[in-house]
This record gives sequence, C-alpha cells and structure tokens, in this order.
Amino acid sequence: MAILPLVILPDQRLRLVSEPVGTVTAEIRKIADDMLETMYDAPGVGLAGIQVGVQKRIVTIDTSKEEGARRPQVFLDPVITWESEETRGYEEGCLSIPDYYAEVTRPDRVRVRFRDLDGREQEIEADGLLATCLQHEIDHLNGVLFIDHISKLKRDRVMKKFAKAAKRDAA
Repeated sequence: MAILPLVILPDQRLRLVSEPVGTVTAEIRKIADDMLETMYDAPGVGLAGIQVGVQKRIVTIDTSKEEGARRPQVFLDPVITWESEETRGYEEGCLSIPDYYAEVTRPDRVRVRFRDLDGREQEIEADGLLATCLQHEIDHLNGVLFIDHISKLKRDRVMKKFAKAAKRDAA
C-alpha cells in the first residue's frame, strides 16, 4: 500500500466527473487499498478517487472514531437512490480543502446502491455521519465540492484564498 498525493483546491481536476469503475481488477483493489491508507494518514473519514487523481467512481469511508476499531468501507460506482426529506446540518471539511470547515445541510438519511470489491451489487441505508460522508464523497465523483453548498460569498472567499496559496507555492 502507498500514501497517494492529495489533489488540493484550486486544482481543476476536482471539478471532473469520474468514470465508472467497470470490471473490478487487482488494480482497482490496489487503488482502494492506497486510498484507505491515504485517508487514514491524512487523517480523514472519507476519500473519493478524484481526490488522489484517479478519475474513477471509487469512494473509501471509515466513520469509526477509535484507531483500533477501524471499519473501512469501499464503494464502487455508488449512486444515491433515495434521500429523506428530513435534513441535518453538519460541519464538513475536506482533505482537498485543508483547514476549512463549514456547516452544510443535507438529507439526514440516504439509500446508496454500489458494488463491493468483489463486484457484487450492494445497497446500504445510512443516517448521521455515514449519510453525510456518502453524500459528500459522491458529490466529489460528480465534480461537486462541499463549498458548492454554502453561500456564494463564502465560496468565493475560499476559492480566492486557495488560488493565492497555489500561486505562492508555485513561485
């Protein structure tokens, strides 16, 4: 396993729509393993393929709190098939937008259809943090960032801050 470099805002790859995984191969399993290692190292609770430069519909999530009680989950080609009318706010952050957090309101519960690493179709109904993570990461697969769910004023400030930092780092 390897720790992969994170794609950081304002990198335009974060706006790409990811391609379906297709056949589950040893390469796809290795990417998922590397994504999990990268996510744990960051540390984070979720990671989408595009965040490590892989334009495939792969998501890794682990919402367990203690390091010794890890429960890694891998979702290939995930699709939200249902969402509750009830919503809930959660302070979200993102490994691709380091050190920035904002309250985002999303459906409280979702149902997601996906394939596992054996290629089998699965469905999960999630609430709370897992539901938030699934929605956040599936957004990434569609080129949507959590800052797209906040006010234009706040989003513009974040974009400007990260564009300045990228310029400074390139100099």
